[in-house]
Amino acid sequence: MAKTPAQRMKKHGANAVVPQHHLPSVINPSTSRSPQKAQNNSNLILIAGVVVSLFLFWYVHLLTLNQLTQLSGGLAMPDSLVGGFDLGFVEQLRLAMDEAARGQLNYVHKTAGTLFPLIFGFTWLLLIGTNVARKGLRWALWAVPLLFAAVRLWGNASIDSLMSADTVDAGQVALASGLTVAGWVLLVLSLVAGGAAVFLGRKRASAAAPTAGQAQS
Repeated sequence: MAKTPAQRMKKHGANAVVPQHHLPSVINPSTSRSPQKAQNNSNLILIAGVVVSLFLFWYVHLLTLNQLTQLSGGLAMPDSLVGGFDLGFVEQLRLAMDEAARGQLNYVHKTAGTLFPLIFGFTWLLLIGTNVARKGLRWALWAVPLLFAAVRLWGNASIDSLMSADTVDAGQVALASGLTVAGWVLLVLSLVAGGAAVFLGRKRASAAAPTAGQAQS
């Protein structure tokens, strides 16, 4: 029976030959991710998110909501009114749209109207996170698309409640109108925040480029 290393040392002293055991490397070089590769993956996700967000915005506001005006006697849908709306407009719209037309508006809110703020918000969070290094500034910019998504979804639910309720009052209309206006304002501010994030990211990259060149020289 083979002796253990301790038994060999006891019998032969310093002349004992202890076999060396080499563990295989646990690192697979083929799975290593360089910072450049990670950046490229983030860029691909960003591009896909921007394209989907643009498509959903076009589908909701420029196509579907415009088509619904054919079922409301030419009246615009509340979502499209950047300046908001009042009780008189809501009552007029409710009279012009039958139950089937209101159901179509509700369906838009539950499908593309929900996907747009969620995908746009996620895309802008990634855009800001990959370009802004300062933690405090990053969270400040993140707050804008997060608020946009929350306000937009809340506004959709408020409009659906107005359209389906037996009666509406001025307070309900004021809430839905305020959320609609806030959603449009936050959308514009989100675009500004995204543009600022891209500018800061390019500025940081240009500042790091000379440093890398000096290190190579």
